[in-house]
Amino acid sequence: MSELKTVIHSKLHGAFYAFFPQFIAYSPIHETLQRWDDFLAEGRRVVAIGGSDAHALNMHMGPLHRIIFPYQFHFRTVNTHVLIPEPLTGDVPSDKKMIYEALGAGHCFIGYDLPGSTRGFTFKAKGLEQSAIMGDEISARRGVTLQAHLPQPAEIHLLKDGKMVGGWKDSQACAYSAREPGAYRVEVWRNYLGRKRGWIFSNPIYVR
Repeated sequence: MSELKTVIHSKLHGAFYAFFPQFIAYSPIHETLQRWDDFLAEGRRVVAIGGSDAHALNMHMGPLHRIIFPYQFHFRTVNTHVLIPEPLTGDVPSDKKMIYEALGAGHCFIGYDLPGSTRGFTFKAKGLEQSAIMGDEISARRGVTLQAHLPQPAEIHLLKDGKMVGGWKDSQACAYSAREPGAYRVEVWRNYLGRKRGWIFSNPIYVR
């Protein structure tokens, strides 16, 4: 719903996207990503989450009537995927605690699941004496290897403090030797409905 406001320039555009919402999403708004990267470059730890801003509004325009947009559509689009240390138990208080702790630590990534399921994406770091996942800190001492793995081949961008330091096209995995401290995060782009769209946005691994 938030991105919808950036693509509607007339009532005709509005009618088109009302009936074909799969054409809307392109990527997070550039200024939002820039603000996040600015915080990360300052050394701040800021967790990114994504959602669909779902309202299922009942809209009318003359004889046209449409729900903008059904919940069944919304929840197949932008989602936050949370990495938890063990399977959910069914006990609400303990499961809730585990999920909130993972979110607070940044152990999560944003997936645009309409072009294809993002489940199974990983972004990890391996150092001399320790390893890390999204949201964790790891020492830069004697180098760190960053690795990303995708559920399907796509275009991978690796960013350090908001600046691209590595790119891989039509790849399902990548590796990068990080010798400088900074906040490293991954963006994944893939073609969908005739346009390159943001598919996966990881939370950073902080190399200190």
